[in-house]
Amino acid sequence: MLPTPTRDPEAVKGVMFGLTAYTMWGCFPLFFALFDGVPAFEILIHRIIWACLFLVGLITLLRRWPPVVAALGEPKKLGRVLACALLIAFNWGIYIYAVESKQVLQASLGYFLTPLVNVALGMLVLREVMAKLQLVALGLASIAIATQFIMLGELPWISLLLALSFGSYGLFRKQVPLDGLSGLFVETLLLFPLALIALSWLSWNGSSHFLQTPSTTTLLIASGALTALPLMAFAGAARRLRLATLGFLMYINPSIQFLIALTLFGEPLGLIQLATFVLIWIGLALYSWSAWQSRPRYAAAG
Repeated sequence: MLPTPTRDPEAVKGVMFGLTAYTMWGCFPLFFALFDGVPAFEILIHRIIWACLFLVGLITLLRRWPPVVAALGEPKKLGRVLACALLIAFNWGIYIYAVESKQVLQASLGYFLTPLVNVALGMLVLREVMAKLQLVALGLASIAIATQFIMLGELPWISLLLALSFGSYGLFRKQVPLDGLSGLFVETLLLFPLALIALSWLSWNGSSHFLQTPSTTTLLIASGALTALPLMAFAGAARRLRLATLGFLMYINPSIQFLIALTLFGEPLGLIQLATFVLIWIGLALYSWSAWQSRPRYAAAG
């Protein structure tokens, strides 16, 4: 008689966190398209500031200060948290620039690449064993990028930077012994002074858009909460799931962005770009099949 498979409650929570995070991220182009004339750098500053302030209220409401205080009391462990903070801030900035410059298709390609970057990082850093199909998938992704470079004369640098920064963030975040809420708050807290200095500089030279119009001000403040919510969910997923599983769920985000770019923003998709996407989609299909084949099996009862 076969035993009844049992679900890991933490893994189920991780999947739900992942689904929530990636769906919200997939819809982010719709939000950032609302900003009119506000530079990506300024939006990034406000994302950091208002996300941090939003988390202060949330942590106070949930009475979650003890892990935050404990983390801040161990400076030696803050190095990895700072690395997470810098990586995610860089990722945010590149992404905002992609939306504002109407290159959401490139952003979509970057997040399609991220699962394969996760596989490579898992092999190189965590010494995870890579299956043959995963090697083929990485090879196809490399061919896709090389094809675009040769045929178009340029690298999809937005895609590459997004994939490398977010994949590296997931790797470092997995090694940070903090829950999602506390980890995200400490990350934004470490960036908070730099963001305040940058905001002061913008205000001093008269280039700040904050408080100029009610709509822009509201959007800038809302960017904090909208930044914190999906990233909290992702951090919760990263603590509970393998990098490979995170990579599988990642497909939701770029798929939504891809559809938004084509149907709502009307971005052109040339043959070379389409070929790049197709090669990476084939690679992802092989990767997914490999992950499915290597899933844990339940042995029959003796």
